[in-house]
Amino acid sequence: MEFDSEKSDDKEYVLSMVKEKGSFLDLASDRLKDDRDVVLTAVTQDGNALEFAGSKAKEDREIVSTSIKKVGWTACYVSKKLSDDREIILDAVKLNGQELYYASERLRDDKEVVLTAVTNKGLILKYASKRLRADKEIALAAVKNDKRALEYISDEQVKKEVEEELEQEKKD
Repeated sequence: MEFDSEKSDDKEYVLSMVKEKGSFLDLASDRLKDDRDVVLTAVTQDGNALEFAGSKAKEDREIVSTSIKKVGWTACYVSKKLSDDREIILDAVKLNGQELYYASERLRDDKEVVLTAVTNKGLILKYASKRLRADKEIALAAVKNDKRALEYISDEQVKKEVEEELEQEKKD
């Protein structure tokens, strides 16, 4: 299937193409990269297509949510406003903890969001708030996922307790 670049601004043509292959959004005109119908169709077919969406489309909660539920990594493309949307960021970190990096400061201090993120990507503890990097439950979950997360625990006492607990688990 080939995309006819001469039809890049023809909505019906582009819609039919992105319905078959979402990444064809990359070849659409700038106008259609911000067209809600076109972009939603593209990300429904292939969540990765959010990469090619226009800035207006990246502010559309439904478009972004559809993409992120398919491939969490597309959180890197969301607008500043949506980087503070708890549901969207939680969906992203469930699939890929690394996406905590793109979360707002407020969500980096949200225990559920951070715990979800470090459970599947321990090193992302580095981007949690200082308060949560000193939370024993979060620190332990991060280190159980990746021992290197120890260096990001912000409280020495918590770090010591986590190390002791890990040693005890080895003995048991």
